[in-house]
Amino acid sequence: MAAPLELVLSADATGQVANCTVWEPVTGSVLLTYRGGNTSHRGLAVLGGQYLLGGQLGKNYINVWELQRRDQLQQKIVCPGPVNCLAASPNGLYLVAGIAESIYLWEVCTGHLLAILNNHYQDVTCLTFTDDGSHIVSGAKDSLVLVWSLYSALQVETSRGPEPRYVWSRHSLPITDLQCGIGGPQSRVVTSSLDQTVKLWEICSGDLLVSVLFDVRIMSVAFDPAEYHLFCGGSDGVIYQVDLYTTPEQRERQFHPEQEMVLKGHRNQVTCLSVSLDGSMLISGSHDETVCVWDIQSKQCLRTVPHKGPVTNVFIIAAPSNMLRSESKPSFPLPHFSKHLQGAEGCDGPESGGVILRLGKQQGSEENTYLQRAEQLQSLLGESEGKNLSGLVEQLRSRTSELEEELNVVRKINKDLFDFSARIITKQ
Repeated sequence: MAAPLELVLSADATGQVANCTVWEPVTGSVLLTYRGGNTSHRGLAVLGGQYLLGGQLGKNYINVWELQRRDQLQQKIVCPGPVNCLAASPNGLYLVAGIAESIYLWEVCTGHLLAILNNHYQDVTCLTFTDDGSHIVSGAKDSLVLVWSLYSALQVETSRGPEPRYVWSRHSLPITDLQCGIGGPQSRVVTSSLDQTVKLWEICSGDLLVSVLFDVRIMSVAFDPAEYHLFCGGSDGVIYQVDLYTTPEQRERQFHPEQEMVLKGHRNQVTCLSVSLDGSMLISGSHDETVCVWDIQSKQCLRTVPHKGPVTNVFIIAAPSNMLRSESKPSFPLPHFSKHLQGAEGCDGPESGGVILRLGKQQGSEENTYLQRAEQLQSLLGESEGKNLSGLVEQLRSRTSELEEELNVVRKINKDLFDFSARIITKQ
């Protein structure tokens, strides 16, 4: 059997069977289960294709599994408080967690707590990175959506803490979900709220592009890969499909269920949505204790996967190459994660203020260092220049002789013309 290209990760609030279940979306076959505890809503994340992280529901730690050693917890990351939501950067270098009204930012390779972002006034409910990892977007119960530049957040200023790049305050009730599209700092962000609206924003300008009003509260949102459609999970169990390219374009729109696309199959609020990489399938999780797989083209429910409790997390990922190989090991170890800001613990050791580089798995001790390779390249360039220098000198000498001969000819012609003109003038 060929290895699957995509996998679905799902978790429910009880964790009776497993904390997280990994299954194949086409057949529904369960491939892996990760046991131990239960994960909070939007508290599940894959770190660098090597580890699975799950914020323990109601507790102040994050469960960590190696993707291959699914039956054994690798470690627990102790946090300053219960984890409301969790996100890992696409490159696996940074981890952020929403704890109360603050956002904690760790560097994965060192475990250092680099920043605490404190601009929300109530509990943080959702977090995500842009696809290039350059920005963090956060939503909270204070109805605010904040966009943070990762570069700015990492700048250490003793006078004041990091400030968000944008503060989007057009929602009037708590934020329930958000998602970034493709494009890094040029991408768009969709947000949903209990105020029954879904809003589309642009990161590069900070502008609100579209606001869609519904008749029910919206609990979850997702883009399709081409960003032509939005899928919005309602508190009534219905999934609403919004066409982003309708004509004429309207900044303020109201969704009309009788005229637009809806997907019906859940009996309770839809808490999680995720679209497959090719845009053909939609995965939805609900408080009715089921996960549904939908064919987007036909709007039909292909499969219903039961769970033991309200579904808290569902998302679809490209299958990591080592996830289904029990003999493989992570390419990097996880360090101890600090609960205090770097520099606040009196760290005066040799590692304080240093830079740690994570080398690839193929890096070997017999391979030349960067400095050695640079010296070899300089030597080769010097040899090449030495061989070509003598030839260039001969070419210049030859060309100089040709130009001198041409100059002498021009001078002779000029003298002859002057003499001829002088004779004509004197005869007159």
